[in-house]
Amino acid sequence: MWRDAALVGAKDLRIEYRSRVATTQVAPYAVLVLVLFGFAFDQNHTLLSKVAAGLFWVAVLLSSLLTVQRSCAIESADGARDALRLSGLDPAGIFLGKTLAIMAQLFVLELVLGIGVVVLFGIELRDPALLFCSCVAATVGLAAAGTLYGMIASGLKVRETLLPLLVLPVVAPVLLGATQTWMAALGTASAGTDGWKWLSLVGGFAVIYVAAGTLAFSILVEES
Repeated sequence: MWRDAALVGAKDLRIEYRSRVATTQVAPYAVLVLVLFGFAFDQNHTLLSKVAAGLFWVAVLLSSLLTVQRSCAIESADGARDALRLSGLDPAGIFLGKTLAIMAQLFVLELVLGIGVVVLFGIELRDPALLFCSCVAATVGLAAAGTLYGMIASGLKVRETLLPLLVLPVVAPVLLGATQTWMAALGTASAGTDGWKWLSLVGGFAVIYVAAGTLAFSILVEES
């Protein structure tokens, strides 16, 4: 399973490296979202610093939809999904490989957006360990849920518009938990907020969707 995951993940990353979609389209879009938020709250720097964590994760969430759609489009072209189905690869390995590829792209995007938050919003970091753990857990959850629902939507003609409707309600716990965790890590949370407890919510979501995708992906590959 892990060998197949490495093959699929490496294949998706090679395609992305050659196409440069993430660097030429997704990353500029995410940075533009941050810049627009910055202009919207420019007159109230105190409010901007308080909502910076939420704005960061909203930008990541919107960008992750583009990344997931790109991942699904790779398998939709030229009968690639049928070839993947007949390749003999472990479906769980396919799921994990595509999830890992999306995670790698999101990690790079989060690094760029994190620098943008510091530069544009003037945020100071209080707890690096909590910040890093929240990024890992939230990225795993977003990538796993996106891959799972992306496969569900990939066989439908309206997949471009259906995917956000499927994913956005599901990943609401990630957005809520990651935002609260980041607020605690940045020192902008209300008194008494325990960022590590919120992190457990995000981690639990990630574990559930990784497990669900690993177990159910074989059925989705056959039915899509």
